[in-house]
Order: sequence, then structure tokens, then C-alpha cells
Amino acid sequence: MEIGDLLLLCIQRKASDLHITDKEPPILRIDGNMLRTNLPALNNEELKTMIYSILTNKQKEIFEKDLELDLSLALPDLDRFRVNIHMQKGSVEAAFRRVPLAIPGIDDLGLPPVVAELARKANGLVVVTGPTGMGKTTTLAAMINLINQEREDLIICIEDPIEFIHANKKSIIKQRELYSDTHSFASALRHALRQDPNIIVVGEMRDLETISTALTAAETGHLVLATLHTPDAPQTIERIIDVFPPHQQQQVKLQLANCLQGVVSQSLLPHASGKGRVLATELMVATSAVRNLIREQEIEQIPTLLQTGSQYGMKTMDKCLKELYQKQLITLDTAMSKIKDPEEFHRL
Repeated sequence: MEIGDLLLLCIQRKASDLHITDKEPPILRIDGNMLRTNLPALNNEELKTMIYSILTNKQKEIFEKDLELDLSLALPDLDRFRVNIHMQKGSVEAAFRRVPLAIPGIDDLGLPPVVAELARKANGLVVVTGPTGMGKTTTLAAMINLINQEREDLIICIEDPIEFIHANKKSIIKQRELYSDTHSFASALRHALRQDPNIIVVGEMRDLETISTALTAAETGHLVLATLHTPDAPQTIERIIDVFPPHQQQQVKLQLANCLQGVVSQSLLPHASGKGRVLATELMVATSAVRNLIREQEIEQIPTLLQTGSQYGMKTMDKCLKELYQKQLITLDTAMSKIKDPEEFHRL
């Protein structure tokens, strides 16, 4: 069994992920569910041989030193894969995330029109949030694609690893991959400010230095698009502020209140038919009222503004779940498992 055959199977079955793990057959994730294939189980040696066949000598060295490795893998004329290689109980194992070649449009993904308006902003910070595997990278790619079609800008993307490949249309897009093109998000971001960008895309805001530099870039006239692993807008704001030591937090609140443009929080839910998944989104647009709450750190009042700010394109996750349920795109059980305020949901 070759790794190429397994990746081909992943594409044919429209799986989002492929997992190869010790003493198990290859496993596919389809529509969010894990499914074992009926292929033979793999042992320790077969796994190592199979996984090492896709690595360069340098990558093998890094993996043997760090015991972890992220990379991207391209199949000729087929989809790309984001790969994580790791150790588990002494076995070399891998997870492959499929990245389609075609970059979807904002409408194709079922994202609200306000997401396109956020992509069209001249400057400031736009954050796409949600748990792992909820399509944050795809949403960012759709926003970059829109800018690429409409504006003559220089876009610098810092990614770990590169997933969607962007071809230059109106814009010039530079995609820098962690470890092969730069040593860290923070370092790449610091130097990006000297590379004359209009737009900077940060694959993930992981640490204090990255978040701090992203805020500075957004303040100095750049549009910064970034992702965070937070479930909603209020927690996104709290996470950004809490990363900083207490004596800097007042300054950061002012910075964030001035430069934030919006937060898109998303979740992928199983379709009511049992086939495919549906995108649910919560949207916060940084109106003057939202900016005031950030300055005063009255973050707990933000959900009220989301409920009353529909004229600005704002929406709570609960309201989105209600709409998806009414359109019969998701089941009531799915909606109930995700809502924050059951009483509010029933009132809606």
C-alpha cells in the first residue's frame, strides 16, 4: 500500500482528513465522522516506511529531533494536503487534512455578505475564530481571493504550512511557510512591515509577540487578517487582552478598540440529511458601541449588541442556529447541542 493510493482514496471519498495510526486500518473523516476503511491494518514498520517516503532528508532530521512535524504535500493536478507527523507510543503516525485546489468564493461557503465587506476594509484587524477543523483557513482563503480579484494590493501570507495556493490576479500575493521560508510567525510578521504590504495574513495568532505585532500592523494602516482558536467574539477579545501582562492591558484595550474591524466565529455542523456539513456563523462588527465596550472592558455586554446590531450585519450564533433549523438544514438536536442560551433560543 502506497501513501499516494491512500491520499487518492481520501479525495475520491470526499473525506476532509486521513489518519494513519498503529494497528488500525487507514481511517477517513467524512462529514465530521470517523470511518475505518476496509484496508489491512498497518504495523509500526509499515507506518514509518510509508510516512518517511514523503519526507526530505532535512524533514526527517527535524522530525527526529522535535518528534513533531507540519508540512504541506501536493499531488500533481490533485488536491493538496496539510500533514502533521507525530509519535504515539513509540510509533510514527500522521494526520492528513485535504485542501481542495479550487479556492471557494465567500457566497459558495454560505458566509454572510458582511464577510466580504470586512475583506474590503482598507485597514484594521479582522479575526476568524472557531475550533480546529471548522473551516477558518478556507474562509481566510475566500477573503484573500476576493481582494485578489478586486484590488491591486501586495498581500503577505504567513502560514504553517501553506494550504491554498493563490495565483496573482490583480494583487501580488507572497505566501511564506513557517520553517521553510521563516523561523516564526512573530519574526515573519515583524519583517513583513518592511516589505511594503497592504494586507498581512497571519495563519494563527499564537503568542504575545505575534498578537502584539499584528495589532501594531493593524494600527499603522495595514489590513490584518488572522485566525484564533476561540469560540466566539467576546472570548476572542478577552484572549487578545489576557495574553498581555497586567500593566500593558489598558494600552492593549485602547489599541484593540481602535483597530478591530470585526470577528467572524464559525462552526461546521452535520447537515440534517446526514450528508455534508453546514456552516454556522456568529458575526461581530466593530461599531462605535462595540469599541466603547472594549475600551471599558465591559466585554460581557457584547452579546446584547450582537442581538440588536442586525442592521450592521451582526448576528449571534444562537440566531444563526435558529435560522438553519428553520430552513431544515440542521436537526433540533444539533442546534440544541451548540446553543448558549436555551431559553433565548426557544423565545426566538
